[in-house]
Amino acid sequence: MGKAQKYVLLGDATYPLQDWILKPYQEDKNLTQRQLQFNYRLKRAHSVIENAFLRLKARWQILLKCDDCSLELLPTLVLACCILHNVCEAHDNPFNEEWLEGTEPTELPKPCQPAPAAMEDKRAEQVRELMCQYFESCGEG
Repeated sequence: MGKAQKYVLLGDATYPLQDWILKPYQEDKNLTQRQLQFNYRLKRAHSVIENAFLRLKARWQILLKCDDCSLELLPTLVLACCILHNVCEAHDNPFNEEWLEGTEPTELPKPCQPAPAAMEDKRAEQVRELMCQYFESCGEG
């Protein structure tokens, strides 16, 4: 869209909109088709991410038992598993679907209430609008 963007994290409605946290538009009957498409694309991206983490935990089940290691070791352990996982994926090392049996998607605790509007960054709406335009220009999918 002619403007360089930083990386962003995906959040849900409970997170404040920031220029580094994209969240969907609040669901109501006044959303435009473009905003609905943006929300749909964000949900699809979130499901891809959730599936990737599920596969990561299934392949490297030590990640399911991280309470056994020290907090200092944890970032290195997670990073090592991510690197090894990506190497396996890049070299078409088959993923055994049976590994998923012991791994369930986990709901991490998150705030119950949406973030107050005062916490939202007004500039972040420009980032969300640019992404909305980009998704619209990409067509269906």
